[in-house]
Amino acid sequence: MQLTRAEEQVMQILWDLEEGLVKDIRERFDDPRPARNTVSTVVRILEKKGYVDHKSFGNVYLYYPIVSREEYSRHQLFGLLESYFDNSFPAMASFFAREKDLSVAEMEELINETRKELSANKEQK
Repeated sequence: MQLTRAEEQVMQILWDLEEGLVKDIRERFDDPRPARNTVSTVVRILEKKGYVDHKSFGNVYLYYPIVSREEYSRHQLFGLLESYFDNSFPAMASFFAREKDLSVAEMEELINETRKELSANKEQK
C-alpha cells in the first residue's frame, strides 16, 4: 500500500525512534512543525493501514512501527521495478547509472561491493 508524503515522513520518524508518543513524533519535524492533531491523525491512518500499532497507558498511546523500514523499502523498490522498468533489474540499474553519470570504474566498484555483500549473505545462511 502506497503511503502519502506525510505518512512516509511520520514512518521515517517512527523507524528512527522505534516507538514514540505523538508529542515525540511532532518534535522531530523541522519548524514549522505540523499541528498535534495533524500528526495524531496521520498516525491513526497509519495504524488503520497496518503500518503502526500502539500500546495504551490510560489516555496515552505509545506508537511503534509494525512494518520495518526494510520491508517498506523493498516493497517500494520492487513496485518501481515493476511499474517503470518492466521487472528488468538491468534496465533499472542502467537507468540509474546514466542518471548519476557513473563512470565504468564506479560501476565496477558497485559490482564488486554487490559481490561482497551477496557472498556475506550466503555465508550467514
